[in-house]
Amino acid sequence: MKKIVFGITGLTLGGAERVLVDIANKICEEKECEITIFTIYAKGELEKQLNDKVKLESIYDKQYKELTNIQKKVIIPIKILITKGRIYKKYIKNQYDVEVAFLEGPITRIFAEGKEKDKKIAWIHNDISKVYGRGIKANIKKILDEKIYKKFKKLIFVSRDNLEKFTKQYKNKSEKIVIYNYIDSKKIIEKSQEGQAKELKEGETNIVTVARLVQQKGIDRLIRVHSKLIKEGIMHNIYVIGEGPEREKLEGIIQEEHCQETIKLLGARENPYPYIKRASYFALLSNYEGYPMVLLEAQILGKRILITDTSAKETIQGYQASKIFKNTEQGIYEGLKELLESKSNVKYIENIEKYDNNEIIEEIIKLLDIDK
Repeated sequence: MKKIVFGITGLTLGGAERVLVDIANKICEEKECEITIFTIYAKGELEKQLNDKVKLESIYDKQYKELTNIQKKVIIPIKILITKGRIYKKYIKNQYDVEVAFLEGPITRIFAEGKEKDKKIAWIHNDISKVYGRGIKANIKKILDEKIYKKFKKLIFVSRDNLEKFTKQYKNKSEKIVIYNYIDSKKIIEKSQEGQAKELKEGETNIVTVARLVQQKGIDRLIRVHSKLIKEGIMHNIYVIGEGPEREKLEGIIQEEHCQETIKLLGARENPYPYIKRASYFALLSNYEGYPMVLLEAQILGKRILITDTSAKETIQGYQASKIFKNTEQGIYEGLKELLESKSNVKYIENIEKYDNNEIIEEIIKLLDIDK
């Protein structure tokens, strides 16, 4: 029986994490194989959604959010960087037929250890040219990771745009493949009917976004745009579902802008779909993106979608109920103002289960060489 290990930071409430859970569950349903998910941090909210056949193994028996700031930002990153060879030898080496690093960053650096390139695969979910940020630390990571990615036989990209950005950034001879995110549309529709989303105000314009509270997602500029529009008398509400290290900073901006009544940080939700279903618009106004799963979910639920001009536009190609704003604070302001004043220029679509992911799963099964 083929043994496969997927590595990811933790099974928290994120897009890549949900994709991995769905992939692991689907493969276990269809094929005879042994799947292990290896994480740095344990006790992620999505662990309980895994098929009983999927094994779990973690370095730290704690959730990321349970750690202190110095542990998160200094102690553990340095320890992993220094001891990644020992971590690989202890948890991964010679135990699996295929090793898949499913997310950029420390997990990919751990899985790059060892000499057996033939069975190593790395998944890339984001625009690699922007994921590191700026400054000396970011430049060091870019240089290190150029060497790291050369150790993988195959690199999987979730969008063509991400593949193009990677090839501009790095010289790399590994085989490169685009595989779009797998998504269980039936499950999305069922879960959207389970909750009430009581925080959303009846009869008002409600914009919902589901995003981790990090700089990438641009929630800070969304708050400022929202405040400016409210002051101009263009009334609407914004609900942000997600958690992350920028919560305190964002709460401060909301207080400074005096818009506590009209924009709410709801925190993480294991089931965000009732909120998406009840929203007037679903927005993902990020600074940069990969191929965001949440936009596919919003399409399954037939929502009007608003995005910035990032790689995410590949996700909504052919989807009529969508608007793309310029990827600046001013561009978001102008786009939202025009939209909310007209209230009619984004078509509504009823629920349609348009995604048949059988082909995607077959691509992944072929990639993992499970049938041999």
